Amino acid sequence: MKSVQRQQLKRLEWIARLTPANCPGGLPTTDRAWRDLVNRMVRDVRKVLSDLSDASDKSDRSDPSNKKPGLLHKHGGYRKLRGFQVASLVYDATRIFCDRFITRRSRTHDQMVQAARSGRQNIAEGSMAAATSKKTELKLTNVAKASLEELLLDYEDYLRQNKLSLWQKDSAEALAVRQRFRSYPQAWFESDLSDPSDKSDKSDPSDESEPLDPYDTAKANAEVAANTLICLINQAIYLLKRQLETLEQSFLNEGGFTERIYRKRQEQRRRQRRV
Repeated sequence: MKSVQRQQLKRLEWIARLTPANCPGGLPTTDRAWRDLVNRMVRDVRKVLSDLSDASDKSDRSDPSNKKPGLLHKHGGYRKLRGFQVASLVYDATRIFCDRFITRRSRTHDQMVQAARSGRQNIAEGSMAAATSKKTELKLTNVAKASLEELLLDYEDYLRQNKLSLWQKDSAEALAVRQRFRSYPQAWFESDLSDPSDKSDKSDPSDESEPLDPYDTAKANAEVAANTLICLINQAIYLLKRQLETLEQSFLNEGGFTERIYRKRQEQRRRQRRV
């Protein structure tokens, strides 16, 4: 396995030894030439990382004993979290709601959209940061929950200020919304889960893909749409509270990245002494 890694990394030696005198095609003189050079470097690095990952997967399949815990914590996989999925519904529906019922000139429009986006994006960012910092994952997940709580107040304020009724928690309408999410069809999220390796643009609010709107926010009146979103936000906050409890327990049991590095280093020293 190590020989394969060395062989793959040799393909990147040209980057490490790059100087103005040995640039492929000569030293770039235009912005486009510089972009082409950088893109070539990025492509080569990505290809080597992909090949190393494939080789590692094959090694793991052929010899189960090779599956040892690595230095990095488990991270990513946030697209399969129900909390992230309901936060995605809230974000897309909030964009639709604000465009329909709140003037774009109002600061409230931007604040509500940004709060919804923060609720979604911080779940993703925290999940990826978990590789090297459980503390950061806890912090960002809590930021996501706080953003959604802020958004919840905005919807409650909208109903109160416009003299619209707020559904009771155990009303038939609220129960129907919660029940529908519990039994949501996987098709709601298939486009978001189909290819996890190519999702970098999905988090961009300028993304032109069709928003998720299984609750017909685009057609519902303001009272129904706001109450539906309140139900979904409460569901998201509940799920994030449970996620935070799990993360806290994991941190207490496994420690942070610094502690993990220390344990790995101690294990390495013990092996070296035995040799």
